[in-house]
Amino acid sequence: MSATEEKTTCYHCGLDCDSTKIAVGEKIFCCNGCKMVFELLEANDLCQYYDLDRTPGTTPPEQGTETKFGYLDDSSIQQQLLHLSDGSTATVVFHIPNLHCSACIWLLESLYKIEPGVLHSRVNFLRKTVSITFDRDQVSLRKVVELLTSIGYEPRISLENIQQETDRKTRQSLYLKIGLAGFGFANIMLLSLPEYFAGPGKIPSEFTKFFGFLNILLALPVFFYSGWDYLRSAWYSLKSRSVNMDVPIAIGIITLFSRSIFEIVSRHGPGWLDSFSGLVFLLLLGRLFQEKTYQTLSFERDYKSYFPISVLRISGEKEESVPLSRLGIGDRILIRNNEIVPADSVLIRGAGRIDYSFVTGESETVAKVSGDLIFAGGRQQGSAIELEVVKDVSQSYLTQLWNSDAFKKQGGTRITTLANQISKYFTAVVIGIASFAGLYWLVVNPNYALNAFTAVLIIACPCALALATPFTLGNVLRVFGRNRLFMKNTTAVEQLSRIDTILLDKTGTLTDTKKINATFVPVLNKRPLSRDELRLIKTVVRHSTHPLSRKIYASIGQEVYDGVLKRFEEFPGEGIEAEVSGHTVRIGSARFAGGDGDETTDSGSTVHIAVDGELKGYFRMNIQYRAGYEQLLKQLGKRYDLLLVSGDNDRERKVLEPFFAGEKALFFNQTPFDKLELVKSLQRAGRRVMMVGDGLNDAGALKQSDVGITISEDVNSFSPACDGILDAGGFSLLPRFLRYSSHSMHIIRASFVISFLYNAIGLGFAVQGILSPLISAILMPLSSISVVVFTTAATNFVAGKLGLKGYYGFKTNNS
Repeated sequence: MSATEEKTTCYHCGLDCDSTKIAVGEKIFCCNGCKMVFELLEANDLCQYYDLDRTPGTTPPEQGTETKFGYLDDSSIQQQLLHLSDGSTATVVFHIPNLHCSACIWLLESLYKIEPGVLHSRVNFLRKTVSITFDRDQVSLRKVVELLTSIGYEPRISLENIQQETDRKTRQSLYLKIGLAGFGFANIMLLSLPEYFAGPGKIPSEFTKFFGFLNILLALPVFFYSGWDYLRSAWYSLKSRSVNMDVPIAIGIITLFSRSIFEIVSRHGPGWLDSFSGLVFLLLLGRLFQEKTYQTLSFERDYKSYFPISVLRISGEKEESVPLSRLGIGDRILIRNNEIVPADSVLIRGAGRIDYSFVTGESETVAKVSGDLIFAGGRQQGSAIELEVVKDVSQSYLTQLWNSDAFKKQGGTRITTLANQISKYFTAVVIGIASFAGLYWLVVNPNYALNAFTAVLIIACPCALALATPFTLGNVLRVFGRNRLFMKNTTAVEQLSRIDTILLDKTGTLTDTKKINATFVPVLNKRPLSRDELRLIKTVVRHSTHPLSRKIYASIGQEVYDGVLKRFEEFPGEGIEAEVSGHTVRIGSARFAGGDGDETTDSGSTVHIAVDGELKGYFRMNIQYRAGYEQLLKQLGKRYDLLLVSGDNDRERKVLEPFFAGEKALFFNQTPFDKLELVKSLQRAGRRVMMVGDGLNDAGALKQSDVGITISEDVNSFSPACDGILDAGGFSLLPRFLRYSSHSMHIIRASFVISFLYNAIGLGFAVQGILSPLISAILMPLSSISVVVFTTAATNFVAGKLGLKGYYGFKTNNS
């Protein structure tokens, strides 16, 4: 290449090409690796990758991958890396260091077009991870890794805790950058003090020149190492034709640094390298503060919040309900129909039919036999199974599964959208104001021009806008958790504040299942149930999680048949059909059991029993409502449209009618489909609906509603379709939770006001040129700190006023 020829960059990665050009048509590549990736993408019609960003790729290795990843064929290594490996389907999560732009996301989520064995892939851009689900019959784990490496996205593989190691290295790097910037700031300031105190012209020029160049040497690593993240972020933003909040900061850093270098080298002045290094140091301190606060929120959310789900642990002949936090390796647990497996376990007894849709999104069940491994997140479909836990419960993993895209609901978040829109235009406006201020002072008084330009860029901070929503709602999530309501995410909290209609289930929601008594009433002129019939019934209901099934189970004091259940099927809203020791047992509504209708006029629910097609009678349930339900319904009825939707008969109509708006607000004998259609009809009418149910027969309505809350009471009845899990003991706090979510929106809006006031006042001083860049750098993180302090204090204060336990345990008697 001659000196006059234009320098050529690689079409794929953007690196400079040497004299040996590798070309495909008019496209030039720096190496065979980049050429190979392009040809692979072109062959699979994926060249849209290059339309999303200019030169978005990274240079892949040209050789060595054939043997590099051979260790991934080892089954013991695979067991450590795979999150799920059941049948032919496997899921793995990799950290991808080279993930940096929207084109990367698009390509990594299009892997299935390159390799048919990849079922789907999902990118978490903030964590720089990709979750890949693949068919092991078509492609191996090793081939998946080699595919990622071949297209320039080699994963970082660690057989320890990958995420913890990545987080540790990230924090270590940040500490080093802060330390280097602080060292440079302190020493440059020290070397500049004589000139500050002596005044211009009082120090010999030889000393001024020596100290000036010494300051440059100290400032270079601050610019190229400590401040590099801001420069790189701004560069990637501009490359993708967008402007993020790091762009004005990067412009300010470059302006201060380059102007200072010019003044020192040309000997026009001492420059502002102390202000420059102090700016970078304070910016990094602000970033550390934000990261530490986010880590606290994440830790509180994933590991310390009360997750109100329990599981049946088997101890000898005894079955006891224990919270997940008390479950350990080696424990035997009983998982019944529709229950979630809380931790990786080995099947000991029973026939497993595992639905992994919670994990993979695929609804097809997988058959399991004794000795097979069942992964956390699988849901048993059928009769109860006995498992032995082989891996500790990971609440953070369950939370991650719960937030899977498969369970996301439609509908925007107004507050978040507003913040994003403001931040989007904020940066452009700030750059415009800075340019105007710099040009104005350049004409009026050039001595103020640089100060005004850089001060505006630095002091104007949209960070407070970006922080207001996640920090407020993050604190709300923690307060909810301390009061036994576990919400899926911050979006659910925002949706909770906007509801105007509440649908309540009756059984297991308004009623206290612990206080229900089950009494058997035989069909007229028929004998009571025999001992063997009672044992048959108890065997069947043992496999069900329905509140009434559990009450029937507790009321029968006979032994349970062991290993004779041949068939088990539960029909939501209708009943159970099972085959036990050659007998067919039906338990449920009168119609389901084979009767003509309810045989009693007494109050309470009835569960009818049929054995081998013969109706035997029914269990009468003496309904007991939760303590304080009258006050709760009165409070909710004042602010919301309240409806009751129940699968039971209408015998409780007279009891409940005073708390609802007439007969039209009471819906009895509702199937799961009826409940779903009711929610849809209300939404079509413009209503924002919250459904509160037991998570068993209400899954469709819970998922369809704007907010779905499951009531949990000593049972693993968790439904991934819901937005929140409320411990039954905290049911009386529901009105307070709703009020608290509304107040949280006011706190966010107040934070916006604080942010706008800060920026208005700060910009007012900055455009006058009277603020130095260093003072601006001090004030900038203060805006973020003030928002975090305000949101934390306000959310805890409001929680205390409402009688909820705040983050610091603050609570008052006011409600």
